[in-house]
Amino acid sequence: MLKTERVIDLPVTVGSVESLASEVIQVARDGHGGYVCVANVHMVINARRDSNLRKVMEEAFLVTPDGLPLVWSLRQQGILEAKRVTGTDLTLELCKLSEKLQISVGFYGSTIDTLSALKGQLSDQYPALKVVFYESPSELPLHPVVDLTVVDYINKSGAKIVFVGLGCPKQEYWMAAYAPHLSAVLIGIGAALNFISGTVTRAPSWMQNMGLEWLHRLFTEPRKIWKRYATTNPVFIWLVMKEFFKSKVK
Repeated sequence: MLKTERVIDLPVTVGSVESLASEVIQVARDGHGGYVCVANVHMVINARRDSNLRKVMEEAFLVTPDGLPLVWSLRQQGILEAKRVTGTDLTLELCKLSEKLQISVGFYGSTIDTLSALKGQLSDQYPALKVVFYESPSELPLHPVVDLTVVDYINKSGAKIVFVGLGCPKQEYWMAAYAPHLSAVLIGIGAALNFISGTVTRAPSWMQNMGLEWLHRLFTEPRKIWKRYATTNPVFIWLVMKEFFKSKVK
């Protein structure tokens, strides 16, 4: 049984990429639907500021700690088994298991060019993986109105797992709106589609292991990333320190 802990009063699931992927597979095979949030500092801080996003996170059946700061916060609380589970690693593990277990998957989001590159990469890595659709939607509003045509399309596709790459928080709101109407498990993976497709280079392993993937992204995607880091990382550090000293006083 996977444990859900709290980081600055928001849920984070503790487990390895293998255990989290196994849980997703079980839910997908049961046809219960639901969704998974892949949380980093950006998402967590925005959820602190936005009660609607907080509600979305609270209702996810898994919230993986994508960012190492979340893992460090958990370990500071004495949860030493906490591990980082990125959207990229979770997606690849699920593709591997889905290929082995003959579970159909779909991809929803990003651009046509990225999805085309993704298709090529997955065909090479997982030749027997059954991908029933690669769908790049037109521009969507932040808070979507459920389109029954999309619901019908996904349900009829036979996909048991749908990887959603619309960016945070748009993909989280999309999943929360659509999940009650779909039998597939939805997983918000954001930039993972870019990394897996090869359209954006992921940080080398040594940088990932040292918690420096943020620095690599800052240099490779400065326009997209700098403001996010500047407005959320200092707030996260302050809130974690505040909780730490508060616990020491108790």
